[in-house]
Amino acid sequence: MKQMNVQQLNQLIPGTILLEGHASTLYTKAFASDLMSDVLRFQMEQTVLVTGLCTIQVLRTAEMSNITCIIFARGKRVSPDMLALAEEHHITLIESALTLFEISGRLYQGGLEPVYR
Repeated sequence: MKQMNVQQLNQLIPGTILLEGHASTLYTKAFASDLMSDVLRFQMEQTVLVTGLCTIQVLRTAEMSNITCIIFARGKRVSPDMLALAEEHHITLIESALTLFEISGRLYQGGLEPVYR
């Protein structure tokens, strides 16, 4: 199973790293969803969350699910409140202009696995 750090993830999906929470974390899986109820259904350790939903609830869900990296798709912009909460909980935030589909495809081609098959 391939492992990637935040810098390697960002090379695959040209984005902007707004905050690097846990620089030493290695990610092995990715999950793409705009429904946070779906995120709560699975074990998410070492998982990157890719979403187009840009609200404080995404960070609350990440916190409860042990997700330490979120990629916001479709050019969504993180608010100052979201940035502050992410910093408090050491959650890496990346903004990307790519679509959910493009980001997911690039992460999969790069070697990250889906959360379930």
